[in-house]
Amino acid sequence: MVLRTALVERVVGSGESVVTVVAPPGYGKTTLLQQCAEVPGSRTVSVPCESRDDDPVELWTSVVLGLGEVTAVRLRALGILAMRGGGAEVVPSLVSVLGAVEEPVTVLLDHVESITSPECWRAIAELALRLPDGWRLVLASRTPVPIPTARLRVQGRLLELGTRDLAMTSVEVGALLALFDVRPSAETTDDLLRGTEGWPVGLYVAALALRDGAQVPDFAFTGDDRLMEDYLTAEVLDRLTPQQVRFLVRTSVLDRLSGPVCDALLGGADSARTLERLARQNLLVVPLDRSGEWYRCHHLLRDLLRAELRRDDPGQVPLLHARAARWFEANGFVELAIEHARLAGDDDRFTDLLLPHMQPVWASGRIETVRRWVEWLGTRPTSRPTYAGVAAHAALIFALLGRPAEAERWTGVAERLPAVGTLPDGSSVAATVAYLRANLCRHGPATMRRDALEALEGLGPTSPYRATMLHSEGLSHLLAGDRDTADAVFAHASDVAVAAGAAPLTAMVLAERFLVASAGDEWRTAHRMVDEAVRIVESAQLDGYWTSALVFACAARAAVHRGDMPDARTYVRRAAALRPLLTYALPVVSVQALLEIAKVYVALVDPSGARAALQQVRQILQQRPELGSLVAETTALHERMSHITASRATGVSSLTTAELRLLPLLPTHLSFPEIGAHLHVSRHTVKTQAMSVYRKLGVSSRGEAVARMTELGLGG
Repeated sequence: MVLRTALVERVVGSGESVVTVVAPPGYGKTTLLQQCAEVPGSRTVSVPCESRDDDPVELWTSVVLGLGEVTAVRLRALGILAMRGGGAEVVPSLVSVLGAVEEPVTVLLDHVESITSPECWRAIAELALRLPDGWRLVLASRTPVPIPTARLRVQGRLLELGTRDLAMTSVEVGALLALFDVRPSAETTDDLLRGTEGWPVGLYVAALALRDGAQVPDFAFTGDDRLMEDYLTAEVLDRLTPQQVRFLVRTSVLDRLSGPVCDALLGGADSARTLERLARQNLLVVPLDRSGEWYRCHHLLRDLLRAELRRDDPGQVPLLHARAARWFEANGFVELAIEHARLAGDDDRFTDLLLPHMQPVWASGRIETVRRWVEWLGTRPTSRPTYAGVAAHAALIFALLGRPAEAERWTGVAERLPAVGTLPDGSSVAATVAYLRANLCRHGPATMRRDALEALEGLGPTSPYRATMLHSEGLSHLLAGDRDTADAVFAHASDVAVAAGAAPLTAMVLAERFLVASAGDEWRTAHRMVDEAVRIVESAQLDGYWTSALVFACAARAAVHRGDMPDARTYVRRAAALRPLLTYALPVVSVQALLEIAKVYVALVDPSGARAALQQVRQILQQRPELGSLVAETTALHERMSHITASRATGVSSLTTAELRLLPLLPTHLSFPEIGAHLHVSRHTVKTQAMSVYRKLGVSSRGEAVARMTELGLGG
């Protein structure tokens, strides 16, 4: 490898905090970043971006894990990602946490052209504008990077490197040829440099040719992909044995190669030795670890090999992906198995792998990954029973995220498919769809109970969703006014949730038992229940979960009962922050939480906050009018509010759900049109909502609103 000392010094020694390295394939971008990472005394995090990094949580997780040792900073950062996702609105909080790392870090993101998600790019752009002091961000890409370069240039914080900068010098060409023990004349070196225009990969394959006794290749680089392919074929593949070429072509379906997985694809037993030999004789096959277990082909070579496989033997492509899926599944690389099953077009294996893993992947905050999986499945013409199970779980995931339209869409998919067959965990498809219907509670408490009991009858004995259905059964009794039966079922649900390790559900069920006890004026029991619920939420860092809205609302009610108004304000603010998640998709608990929030605001003499919560309840009841006792409770509270003199809505508590969704985006670099695209509303709507936020916060501009949010502790 030729040391590109001058380039490395420009990157690591520059005063600019953001560096972009943009050039066509073969210009040594990856090599440059590797050499930057090896500079003594610097702390770096290197992330070779792949298609899976289209999920911002996946990308930031790679960055955080790259910090190395487990520290409080790392754990806090991962907690933020799991609870709040990785979008641009989360980056300020993430940067605040990462800034506590003892020494500055250089983040190296390679192959960022593989990132296509707008949400991911918005987050990267936000990081570029908010880097902690001393930190540096380096982005290497084949295509221009969509970050606010104009703003960074004006601020003097951007170093831009392109093909002219990455082209090799005559000194570097001499060093490259010396690596191959080739010592041509100065004239030959100049001819090479002129013909390739300093293109590193062109010079590399020319050096291979010269080493093997060929004349100087007649080559002029024009950037044409076909010319590049011809050159690589002539100077790399033609110098390998037919067996080696066949090996590389067949294994090109893999992003990373190891002996065992290549053996599984090819039905051989000597792949590890083949990889080792290829790495020794050809720098375009490089090891990824010091043990020589994993390798990769240079992206240029891999693209060429894949094109050749598709052209010469397209029928092998799905078969090779299917073999890769089986190997990755058997060896614990589940997400790689899912991806290869998708590429194989193996809907059955894809669905069977997806079902048990979509929930934990979503729970880790990687929402976009789950969305990508289910959206792909939605394009497949399948009536396989397990697809209904995937659709049902997708509906509930979107419901928990406060996205009722998407939840409704996937509910429709689940209900249109035949409810027959059994899922891999032993649950019947009919029970899984009943589980979904019980959560949605579209037709009142009695139907909700029937659906919950049907689900309990057919769910697998070890299914983690049994506790959820016991909770739904308890809710059906509570909505019917039978508090004693409800409490007994909630107690059973709590035991099952604890045994399943379902901390969010355990805490929520304890909050339900608080409601039962407080309604019966058994406040000692009520306080015990809610105190334990809060302890679970805080110890497990569940602040951002939908389930925690009811816990915090009940904790606020308990604080009001014991006369601790500061605590009541703290807890109701935490509950209100989750209001955007409370929708008609999961109506019962959402209305319960909102009613408790409204009652606390009344006690705190905040009628604007109470009215905002009640307005949200009415919107839910318009979609789900059959919610039993909650309807009467809403009417009574609304009647009580009618006797309180109306005033203009002001303060954070009076923000609508739409305004609460906008709030965390105000501190970001995103313009109103960009925020509108992110929230799927028009620029005019964003502007109207922003003006309303300014009025309620008592400010007149976006900058003042951000400052006010910081004063109120709303920025993190």
